[in-house]
Amino acid sequence: MTKKLKSLPYLVIFLLFNSIVLGQSTLQYNLSVGDVFIIKQDANQLITQEIEGTTHEITNTLGGVMEFRVRAENEDTYDLDVLFKDLNLKMISSSQGELLNVSAKDYEENDIQSKIFNSLLNVPVQVTLARTGDILEVNGGDSLVSKMVNASGVKDEYSLNMMKKSLEKEFGSEALSNSYEQFTFLYPNSSVKVGDSWNNEYKGKMQAQNTWTLKEISEVSAAIEGNALVVMEVVEPASTMKLNGTQDSSVATDISTGFARKMTVTGLVEGFTSMSQMGDQEIPTKIKSTIIYELIEN
Repeated sequence: MTKKLKSLPYLVIFLLFNSIVLGQSTLQYNLSVGDVFIIKQDANQLITQEIEGTTHEITNTLGGVMEFRVRAENEDTYDLDVLFKDLNLKMISSSQGELLNVSAKDYEENDIQSKIFNSLLNVPVQVTLARTGDILEVNGGDSLVSKMVNASGVKDEYSLNMMKKSLEKEFGSEALSNSYEQFTFLYPNSSVKVGDSWNNEYKGKMQAQNTWTLKEISEVSAAIEGNALVVMEVVEPASTMKLNGTQDSSVATDISTGFARKMTVTGLVEGFTSMSQMGDQEIPTKIKSTIIYELIEN
């Protein structure tokens, strides 16, 4: 009888420990070679600037479809091919009207922008993805930029170099890595339970210090919310934009694969833009943005 009583505390401890472990979940990507995921992205961005007492607004609208193909599974990472299946861009100025309106699928022989963006479709970029969603390496972005530049048909060397530098900021390997990561890098390095939080960081022209919290979990889905402090710095030959603010994310993920079923990101950053032709004058600048990623096929 005494022996049984002595063993009772150990049994209680074991049951408590087991209960704690069962309450924890490992959130990560679980992919198989040959898996294909189609992601739809819709983004709206409103840039507001106050120039000499006048409000100037630029509205940017982006719609795109990306395909993620799992090429190889390694011990701690996956090798993926990522392709643009469609990309639509529109830019409207409150003072100048429509500045840009291009659909990558609508190829027009006499339209340089059409030829440039059409050339990026269905060109695979190689990505190494950690199980947390961290993008460890991207290869092929620089070749993609060269393909876009060549597709333009422009012959002037100076214009070609300027075009290449501009496209590298959006479609070069480093830029693509930072862009993909904003959708994929969601998960912690260790198991978590509902209510737990973890941190990670996005880099690039938009840097974000993220805090993620697991809000709910079921057998099929996990609900994750994110809050971030954001710093944005965009340096162009004629202007420099320095902004900071916050960003909120709401994510519903697929437990079986780790891919987000739907992710909504809203942000607000404020600061100043300085332009070379205006000397040291700082133009108050504000950017409000909403981005929605949605898994439409897998």
